[in-house]
Amino acid sequence: MQNNVLILDFGSQYTQLIARRVRELNIFCEIKPYNLLPQDLSPYKAVILSGSPHSVRGDDAPHPDLTGIRGKKPLLAVCYGAQYLAHFSGGEVAPSNTREYGRAHLDFMAADEPFFAGVSPQSQVWMSHSDTIKTLPAGGVLIGSTHDVTNAAYKIEGETTYAIQFHPEVYHSKDGKQMLANFLVDIAGVAQDWTPDSFVHETITSLKNQIGQDRVILGLSGGVDSTVAAVLLHQAIGTQLHCIFVNNGLLRKNEFDQVLDQYKHMGLNVKGVDASDRFLQALSGLTDPEAKRKAIGKVFVDVFDDESHQVVDAKWLAQGTIYPDVIESLSATGGPSATIKSHHNVGGLPDYMKLKVVEPLRLLFKDEVRRVGASLGISSVLLGRHPFPGPGLAIRVLGEVTPEKVRILQEVDAIFIDGLRSWNLYDQVWQAGAILLPVQSVGVMGDERTYEQCVALRAVESTDGMTADWVDLPYAFLQKTSNDIINKVKGVNRVVYDISSKPPATIEWE
Repeated sequence: MQNNVLILDFGSQYTQLIARRVRELNIFCEIKPYNLLPQDLSPYKAVILSGSPHSVRGDDAPHPDLTGIRGKKPLLAVCYGAQYLAHFSGGEVAPSNTREYGRAHLDFMAADEPFFAGVSPQSQVWMSHSDTIKTLPAGGVLIGSTHDVTNAAYKIEGETTYAIQFHPEVYHSKDGKQMLANFLVDIAGVAQDWTPDSFVHETITSLKNQIGQDRVILGLSGGVDSTVAAVLLHQAIGTQLHCIFVNNGLLRKNEFDQVLDQYKHMGLNVKGVDASDRFLQALSGLTDPEAKRKAIGKVFVDVFDDESHQVVDAKWLAQGTIYPDVIESLSATGGPSATIKSHHNVGGLPDYMKLKVVEPLRLLFKDEVRRVGASLGISSVLLGRHPFPGPGLAIRVLGEVTPEKVRILQEVDAIFIDGLRSWNLYDQVWQAGAILLPVQSVGVMGDERTYEQCVALRAVESTDGMTADWVDLPYAFLQKTSNDIINKVKGVNRVVYDISSKPPATIEWE
């Protein structure tokens, strides 16, 4: 790909949104931590600097080496990036005397400035910063101002360098996508040629070159990500691909048999492996969410190590890792300190496992995976399936995981999901599931007092899992679902509904 855009991440909460907006323009982009610049910058047609929670005036301010970028490639500096260029290039950045957070309007936009082509007068933008640019850097030319921020946008003479104090990537910047298109397409000359079909073609070619004649083992889950990864690999290497579907004892009710059945007619070579006891034993006594994830990840790797020895000359382990997994498992500085949570399929393999990792979907968001799957001809039923966490029900059983708790949650989850389908609500929800809480509550059933489990139902709408909002399900549906769960699932006497958004909550409870 010779039309890539490089996004340097300084730790902003909005960096992923920049990537989303760029890809909506049919332009491929990658996010890299600011201090892990690629040695080869030739594939990149343009560079974007993200915002940051840091101040350029601080001792811990991110300070990348931009000598291979400044004046050599089109550069767009956003928020911290704009302050960074000013502070280290002869300008002045100081604490703001007024609050510069939230909605603002561009009162001034330079006439005939291509960056603002097609942008509405008084266009609303989103500010999020505590420092402000007092004076522009050497060569700086003012091109945009708001009521409170004089130096809201500028460019550098003699360079294709633009800097803006606001965030064009967020929803509240009404013409933000237009500005990004103006910079990337019209100013930087980046081609809008990244489509699902082009991704499929380039990825299949890349996989053929990467794998050669080697054999590959892939873990199928029945979900969208692993299915699309399997079909991509199958088209690239055919019978060299050996798919394995592991029953970790933490799947939904009857899911092991259903998943194996759905792959029968897809031409994939699939083997089912029941490792339920190994996973449940590894989880015995564990209550910490991260400890449970790590235990599941270890057994997952061990099972595949065992299976790899049964496939002669297996050299690769394929995984359906996607971009949100990678982003949430890696901080902006490339270290573990700011991770949100670890993912069982991110981070490589232990030394004793002699398989290399191949992840064909590693740079795709969930909605992009679905579009690629449609391009591959995968059925809409499979592509429309809700995401399901890699650790399965282990992270939906809060506290210690036991076979009995898994049984209860499987029954509850089946009633909830089947109900969504029968009420034609399933496709209106991005992800849904039930959580077994470590709480027992008093209830009355008939003339008897009960002291049983409480479950929470969770349903969210989203596009890629990076942000999500709870779904306002009909009261009648929730009423019936609650009654069905309490009447049909032994051990449950209370049902609650989670109305938390992400952020501040996450989709899963653990």
